[in-house]
Amino acid sequence: MVSAVSEEELRRRFCGSARRVVVKVGSGVLTKDDGLNTRTVTRLVNEIAACKSEGRQIVMVSSGAIASGFKKIGLKERPKTIQDKQACAAVGQSSLIHSYETAFDRHGYKVAQILLTADDLSHRRRYLNARNTLNTLLAWDIVPIINENDTVVVAEIKFGDNDTLAGMITGLVEADLLINLTDIDGLYDSDPRRNPEARFMSLIETVGPRIEAMASNIPGALGSGGMYTKVVAARRLARRGVPTVIANGARPGTLMAVLSGENTGTLFLPRDKTLSQKKHWIAFTAKPRGSLVVDDGARRALLDRGKSLLPSGVVQVIDHFNLGDSVQIQDKAGKLVAVGLTNYSSDEMVRIIGCQSCDIEKVLGHKHADEVVHRDNMVVGKDLKF
Repeated sequence: MVSAVSEEELRRRFCGSARRVVVKVGSGVLTKDDGLNTRTVTRLVNEIAACKSEGRQIVMVSSGAIASGFKKIGLKERPKTIQDKQACAAVGQSSLIHSYETAFDRHGYKVAQILLTADDLSHRRRYLNARNTLNTLLAWDIVPIINENDTVVVAEIKFGDNDTLAGMITGLVEADLLINLTDIDGLYDSDPRRNPEARFMSLIETVGPRIEAMASNIPGALGSGGMYTKVVAARRLARRGVPTVIANGARPGTLMAVLSGENTGTLFLPRDKTLSQKKHWIAFTAKPRGSLVVDDGARRALLDRGKSLLPSGVVQVIDHFNLGDSVQIQDKAGKLVAVGLTNYSSDEMVRIIGCQSCDIEKVLGHKHADEVVHRDNMVVGKDLKF
């Protein structure tokens, strides 16, 4: 399909027609040596306002709180300890949102600050609550500005970087496109800041090991992700059927150029075979709370025949989890087979390991379902791959 269509047409199709867009802005774009670059904030907001005047809905994911905070405080270098980073984020976030609010107000738009942790999106109910809130804000023509809640976040509930967060938000609001604005033009086969011979990659059809290897060699300057996390976010969104563009947000006019379908930045194409929103959430957002080890018969039934997981195929329960939690399903060699939402807690599973479904109620005194994990609430290994 791709070989028969020009890149110009692909960009018009996937970028020019996008109506709901997530724009992620990195620290390298927003900050300078003495803190937050308010001129850049103003310029980006002007471009976003122009996009909105065309009838597009924009959700922003904005980095810059920590980088803004440590310069505002007067520190001479970026903080290294978690406590220092959290304190800098608390100071810098207020400056960041104030700059956006002031800039958008000139165009008559209101903004909403939303601070999230991975825990907020890994729980299905809270995920849906966040989706409802964001959809309401967009219906009211308010611009959501989202950032990780660095002040309270710990390793267990951390996204890791705003590239991952932006990918999750794109799926959450069912956006048509993610535009990831960074401080270089897009993906190169090596770091162009170190290698003048680096080759620019304008179009990526499928993200595989070769593309990831290219990205891993291009670190970020101020941000935590670098190019690798941007490419991983693009790969995951492709499974949802959503394209991504990584482009140079430090260059004026980039945002409008991308949304006009111009050849700007690196375009990552969506996959033809896609996951539903719920299955995409299960695969890439929900945090597994434990694991179920299955026998060879169950492994084949899940991978080859698209079956649900029954208690008769479970041979071991690992860690503690509750009904409705996400769990990993592994074979006896420890290889990931699937992830899914369990109909039974770990305590219940220990009691019904190896049971036939018809015997569940006899053992437990109740039965939630015949299946431990129903196929509608499961993503198998072949769909978790690139």
